[in-house]
Amino acid sequence: MIKLGITGGIGSGKSVVSHILQLMDIPVYQTDNEAKRLMVQDPVIRQQLCALMGDEIYFPNHSLNRALLANYIFECPERLAQVNAIVHPRVKIDFLQWAEHYKTLPLVCMECAILYESKFESTVDSVLVVTAPLKLRIQRAMQRDSAQEEQIRKRIKHQLSEEQLTDKADFVVKNDNETPLLPQITRILHLLHIL
Repeated sequence: MIKLGITGGIGSGKSVVSHILQLMDIPVYQTDNEAKRLMVQDPVIRQQLCALMGDEIYFPNHSLNRALLANYIFECPERLAQVNAIVHPRVKIDFLQWAEHYKTLPLVCMECAILYESKFESTVDSVLVVTAPLKLRIQRAMQRDSAQEEQIRKRIKHQLSEEQLTDKADFVVKNDNETPLLPQITRILHLLHIL
């Protein structure tokens, strides 16, 4: 079984590529969603977050106090690293357990916005980077998140550049609203000997 990581900058269209793969019956692990789930359900994460930030990080109903977490992280970049050091290793374990359920399949994917930053590239066999022109990425992210251009540009500054991502990638999919996606994805699946 091949594990393929899917990454790309904000607004590049990672989710669109993941959705196409899912329509082709290829399972995709959505790292963002699973990390949110694990922050509520994983006892190791719960214990470590409480030790780091106090019990009020969880509400009495056991849901995560996201506002408190956001305030804690945004006050200081080192704090984000502390939280990531708690969450990322558990996500990695969860992904590997999830992939084990599909071990008879030729391919599974992991969609992850911060694949390299979280060192998840060591968990996958190949990496696919989704690219798009900056102007289009900003437009998409503004629409999706109901955010201002300045906010999106700030978030982009904190991510690896598209050049850095494509330099590290095994495969690149151009999602510029002009180049058809399906032939690009099909070509990659052929190169991986999946089709």
